[in-house]
Amino acid sequence: MITVEHLSKTYGDVRAVDDITFSCRPGAVTGFLGPNGAGKSTTMRVIAGLTPATAGSTAVAGVRYHDIPNPGTQVGVLLDASAQHVGRTGREILALGATTMGLPMSRVEEMLELVSLTPSEAKRRVGDYSLGMRQRLGIAHALLGDPKILILDEPANGLDPAGIHWMRSLLRTYADRGGTILLSSHLLHEVQIIADEIIVIGNGRIVAQGTKAELLQSADTFVQAADASALANALTSAGIASTPSRDGLTTEASPEQVGKAAAAAGVALIELRPADGAGLEEMFLQLTTQSQRDVITEGDQA
Repeated sequence: MITVEHLSKTYGDVRAVDDITFSCRPGAVTGFLGPNGAGKSTTMRVIAGLTPATAGSTAVAGVRYHDIPNPGTQVGVLLDASAQHVGRTGREILALGATTMGLPMSRVEEMLELVSLTPSEAKRRVGDYSLGMRQRLGIAHALLGDPKILILDEPANGLDPAGIHWMRSLLRTYADRGGTILLSSHLLHEVQIIADEIIVIGNGRIVAQGTKAELLQSADTFVQAADASALANALTSAGIASTPSRDGLTTEASPEQVGKAAAAAGVALIELRPADGAGLEEMFLQLTTQSQRDVITEGDQA
């Protein structure tokens, strides 16, 4: 479990984190969302013992990170996949980690296989790795000590779609086995798929937190039919406004209202569900409007 209580961090006159409190429970993936500069990375660095707090406290499994004996076997941390020795090979970096943690070298081979770094890739220097390969190596290092807690900052950066799907499955399995995961990511759709709980931070303060269901309960509805025109007419006739979205329509009406309108008009639906991804993106933008670097106003060109 990860707990953060009344945490604040100030750099000079800048208050990067402002009195935030939250917890991450075992068996769950907690998505940590916010615009650039919102305080996500600073918070994670404080939890991992890399940055001292100005006020408040953080604990991992009930104790401060610095007080954990052999912390790599208890907490896996990936905050910057590029912060690896570029002159060493991937296998060397994992071997050094295993030696430091007192682990058998067989663990290195297990992790290389787990993250799909081939023997030839493991022999290459990290300076020649792509960002996606560095992410895989960073995840391997975080998991090397078989920790019960993971703290991951943008782990999907540089991964291709197949890599993102792999990472999603890996983390889901980890959480389902009782692990605790704090995950920061700008990929809102991926967070929507994998997260059990969500924390949204803006200007150093938490603006929303709760389960995914709680935060998205007012999300829009996505609907798709074989006859898109007939569906649009059915919704309009029922007084339901809608907008085109991907291969269907999105509306603020509930799935039940949309289903009844379509049934009354004899329109067969292909898909009817909460517009999860769009709902999370819309919620995120609404909650963090004041802390967005790029604000699009009416009349701005795309």
